Amino acid sequence: MATITVAGEALVDVVHGDSGRGDDVREVPGGSPANVALGLARLGCDVEFATRFADDERGRRIAEHLRASGVRIAPGSAGAGRTSTATVRLGPGGQPRYEFDITWDLPGLDETPAWLHVGSIAAFLEPGADSVLDAARQTSAAGGSVSFDPNVRPALLGPRAEVLARVEELSALASVAKLSDEDAAWLWPELGDADAVLDRVLALGAGLAVVTAGSAGSVLASPTHRVHVPAAHTSVVDTVGAGDTYTAALVWQLTRQPDTSADATADTQQDERTRLGGLDSPTLLGLGRTCSRAAAVTVARRGADLPTADDLVPVRGS
Repeated sequence: MATITVAGEALVDVVHGDSGRGDDVREVPGGSPANVALGLARLGCDVEFATRFADDERGRRIAEHLRASGVRIAPGSAGAGRTSTATVRLGPGGQPRYEFDITWDLPGLDETPAWLHVGSIAAFLEPGADSVLDAARQTSAAGGSVSFDPNVRPALLGPRAEVLARVEELSALASVAKLSDEDAAWLWPELGDADAVLDRVLALGAGLAVVTAGSAGSVLASPTHRVHVPAAHTSVVDTVGAGDTYTAALVWQLTRQPDTSADATADTQQDERTRLGGLDSPTLLGLGRTCSRAAAVTVARRGADLPTADDLVPVRGS
């Protein structure tokens, strides 16, 4: 199995409980790309995480948290002046509200990845955003595969038109692009529904496009097939990390299928997009069901406590 490189932010979530007490606060390592890297490693993937944090107490906590699940931290990641934070307050139904204190840059990658996952704040926040785009371009040009999850945080971003342009650039490079329904509504309000958004992302060049909608399930689409997958039933504790879990489970499944080798040619990248574009409805349904089950495991736990492969054994092949 080829190494999966995840490039993006790591931070500490400062989580306020719903009791209203000042002492009901906990600090938990987080950040969407960090969660995806953690989820992939827990599912058994070989994962390198290129990120940015400080050599301080919070940064060391992030590194220990990721390494405990098997994530390798890329050299140069611990070079920030301070470790980024996100203050999280849980609203009704466990929905999180965020306030961010973020600094971001991308350390240089030693090699062009065979599979590169990018997205979230790191795809848009300079000075690191341009480095993320360059890494995606290099990966695609070298025949590697790119997965992309924008995980849009409008409060941290510039004008919508600029963000949309970057989303479309990265979607055009992606073998697989996954968005939430909230991402889609903010990026393309004129399109109106998930099917139109999926059509747009596929037209940009992605081989596989996915829109998730929380308890309403998800839609997976190739140029030839499209399926709706219901959310798995569970008792929701909080939804932090649910989308990242879905992304990790999707990439995990796709990388278990052949040919994402590091020495692939540009023609192989086209073949990979063609392969994903040719996935039939039963295959898409199986992918989506496993992703939904994985997300259900996470939301039934407090915090972004992503599942292992053993957690998903009962539903494989269902």
